[in-house]
Amino acid sequence: MAVSLSHYQSLLEPIEAFLGCATPDAWLAEATEPGNLPLLLIDHCNCELKAAQTAIWLIRRYAVDGESGKALLAWVKPYEDFVYRRAQGDFGGAKNALIGELKSKDGFSHGPEILDKMIRLIKEELHHFEQVLEILAERQIPYATVTAARYAKGLIAEVRDHEPWTLVDKLIVGAFIEARSCERFARLAPLVDEELGRFYVSLLRSEARHYQDYLSLARQVAGTDIDERVALFRAKEAELIQSPDSQLRFHSGIPATTAA
Repeated sequence: MAVSLSHYQSLLEPIEAFLGCATPDAWLAEATEPGNLPLLLIDHCNCELKAAQTAIWLIRRYAVDGESGKALLAWVKPYEDFVYRRAQGDFGGAKNALIGELKSKDGFSHGPEILDKMIRLIKEELHHFEQVLEILAERQIPYATVTAARYAKGLIAEVRDHEPWTLVDKLIVGAFIEARSCERFARLAPLVDEELGRFYVSLLRSEARHYQDYLSLARQVAGTDIDERVALFRAKEAELIQSPDSQLRFHSGIPATTAA
């Protein structure tokens, strides 16, 4: 039985309006081929870790002192060991661990707000990482190394190199990545098996909040209208999603074979 999204339309409509395009049908057709499911799940797993790492980078760079930054790195280390060094993942509830008293960095008024929103995001992304690992195990899909998509790198290439606009742009990029993730979970949910579809639906509210948090922080840090920058990243994001892509990944563009 296909998963219904009828209760999520009010949540999805702002995200669909924020993005510059919908996920192309050609990507959905390729992504839902049974033989491609292992690759998609592994890449999804990696994306959850990357989302947590991005939030940790933002906190360390802008919101906390050096010792607090070390505590954050220790928090995520078991997950990085599993992905990058293939060590056995003994996470032991690390995603919800108390990581000590984090000391805010002096001289940056937006630090506490970044810290508050990003800590919650990290906990949720690490939890999702573990959930995807469980799905892989249940389906007897071994974890394997998967190269990164061009997507995030393509967006980051547009980030300005002077503050505060570097931070503003990185936050806008975060908003688009989270919004696209939410949109793709919603598009995939009715097309995959019911168990996986329900899992994707369970992620919609947190992904939608992450997009809103990133965008809200970008506006706060900028202290001025950011519509022009949002429009620039919207166009770039849509270009990456709608152009031919040689790799199938969770955030990839149209499969090159289809586009040809």
